[in-house]
Amino acid sequence: MQSIDTGTDQILCRIEDRVGVVTLNRPDARNALTLEMKQALVRCIPALGANADVGCVLLTGAGAGFCAGGDTKQMARDGKLPSPEERERQLRWEHGIPLALHRLEKPTLAALPGPAAGAGFALALACDLRIAAESTFVTTAYARLGLSGDYGASWFLTRLAGTAKARELMFTAERVDAATCLALGLVNRVVPDAALAEAALAWARQIAAGPPVALRSMKQTLNRAVTEPLESILDAEAERMVAGAQTEDYVEAVAAFGEKRAPVFKGR
Repeated sequence: MQSIDTGTDQILCRIEDRVGVVTLNRPDARNALTLEMKQALVRCIPALGANADVGCVLLTGAGAGFCAGGDTKQMARDGKLPSPEERERQLRWEHGIPLALHRLEKPTLAALPGPAAGAGFALALACDLRIAAESTFVTTAYARLGLSGDYGASWFLTRLAGTAKARELMFTAERVDAATCLALGLVNRVVPDAALAEAALAWARQIAAGPPVALRSMKQTLNRAVTEPLESILDAEAERMVAGAQTEDYVEAVAAFGEKRAPVFKGR
């Protein structure tokens, strides 16, 4: 296991069995996002994407929560709201985090040990996959704060839950429990609270052991499939299939299949 210095103890990062584990580490505040955390995430997520020793990125939260979104308590204590110009600059900069997760050329997995709200919920949605503890609930939260939403919440929700449900969740800011999230497709798996950390890491290890070149191509094509027509995706798939068949990983996979053993991929 290799620890990675993020520049702050509010964001922990390690590489374990080809999994880049990023932990939001303010459990006393349900991992509400601070400026320090946002700066660290903007740096460390792309760095893990560029690290050849990482095959999958796992994003989770310390303690009993995933992320409460923005630190509204700190905002209230400060007693001063940023000007519209300052807030616009801040938002444009902050939004590099969900973009980094979505565009990362490696699979990403969010493990939710507890509540995810507002921007925290959106960060989970920005990952490719989500696994939640049974006690988890999520909420968009924005309407309760007199805000309209950020971090790509409306984009991700619409594509995962559909237009009508996304609007309902945004307009009402109601709490949605883990079982309902599973039924809606907002999470992929729900496990007992005590099993979450082990189950999430095991799933991430399984993905990280896969063929890096193929997984990168898969994610690129899947991202494009959200907005592009079928003809465009068919062309992209054909191009990537031809390229994939020229890789050493493909040769290894075919040999492993014939020899009835697990393949060992090298990313080339």
